[in-house]
Amino acid sequence: MGLSVTILGSNSALPTSERNPTAQVLNASGRFFLIDCGEGTQLQLRRNRVHFGRIHHIFISHLHGDHVFGLPGLISSLGLLGRTADLHIYALADLEILLKPWLEYFCRNLPFQVVFHGVNPGLQQVIYEDDLLEVNTIPLEHRIPAMGFLFREKIKERKIDKVKCDFYRIPLKWLPKLKRGEDYLGEDGVLIPNNMLTLPPTPSKSYAFCTDTRFSENVITAVQNVDVLYHESTFLSDNEELAGKTFHSTARQAAEVAHRARVGKLLLGHFSSRYKNLDPFVEEARQVFENAWIAEEGCTFEI
Repeated sequence: MGLSVTILGSNSALPTSERNPTAQVLNASGRFFLIDCGEGTQLQLRRNRVHFGRIHHIFISHLHGDHVFGLPGLISSLGLLGRTADLHIYALADLEILLKPWLEYFCRNLPFQVVFHGVNPGLQQVIYEDDLLEVNTIPLEHRIPAMGFLFREKIKERKIDKVKCDFYRIPLKWLPKLKRGEDYLGEDGVLIPNNMLTLPPTPSKSYAFCTDTRFSENVITAVQNVDVLYHESTFLSDNEELAGKTFHSTARQAAEVAHRARVGKLLLGHFSSRYKNLDPFVEEARQVFENAWIAEEGCTFEI
């Protein structure tokens, strides 16, 4: 099934009548991961028909309000909906200190556990792993500690070549081993190489989420060759000085990261509320990196 990402919010700092603060949902073969949780996220989840109960892991990039103010309300609603499964939150450890008094006051009898995973934003490390997916942090350069997230599918199993397996009369019990890449050793001692019996696996996909950050050489290194990169582009280049002062990026700088990292596709987001028309962001980015797109709210991008 692969990866896809649905944009729930693409604005910076303030919600507007057209755009919400940052939030996204990554669908990894039917497993849903919430990335940031700005104000209004639960309404956007409903509008985009994402079932609340299928979200078990939430990743918070940093502790600015436009990336986290939607979290208390979402947790409260999950309790009212009767959720019982644990909810895992990956963020700077301070988030647990901030949220626990709120949860104790407003959500004293939650029917599920909120499990906090304190993460050091300054380190590049694996913070989540299952049988299909691995999530790494990406240190970012912002006014406060901030991190991006790299979602990468694990190497998939090889595909059985049914015609070849039938021809060589391969026993069914050997098929799982062939999928794992083992050669076939028959009872007669004849060895048949794996590549004669299988086909290459479906390529594994990757998605990198990088907001908020100023232009960073470290980010370029961390996101090399990812299939899709979401990179903040709060300003256009005529406000590059302001972008630097506020530790944000321009559309051109985001495109430079995508170009130098040789990514497949660039999604632009985290737009300043001063911009009503977002077309200039794409125009500016495509001067450097052609496959650049606006991360429009409500859009789902296949990876």
